[in-house]
Amino acid sequence: MSEHTIAVNDSDFATNVLGASGLVLVDFWAEWCGPCKMIGPALEEIGKEYAGKVTVAKINIDENPETPTKHSVRSIPTLMLVRDGKVIDTKVGALPKSQLKAWVEGAL
Repeated sequence: MSEHTIAVNDSDFATNVLGASGLVLVDFWAEWCGPCKMIGPALEEIGKEYAGKVTVAKINIDENPETPTKHSVRSIPTLMLVRDGKVIDTKVGALPKSQLKAWVEGAL
């Protein structure tokens, strides 16, 4: 993680994601997931470019099995946009940065 992304887990997901103010982009990922690693740098850049507007939160599904199950995550990477405790949109798979940015822009 960097200063522009936060790591969340099963115990703090409700506080740091569902209880957060503003828009949160959640990345469900795992160490062994190639596409997850491919989009990692783009998510870091989005966190940096939209600092103060969007929080990028990453949750490792291997270490935190409860949260992905609660949110019906069946494949990774799964990205969710959350506002005011509600999931407003979900994308599955590795998307190019331009598409990720357009997706975030559309939610702001």
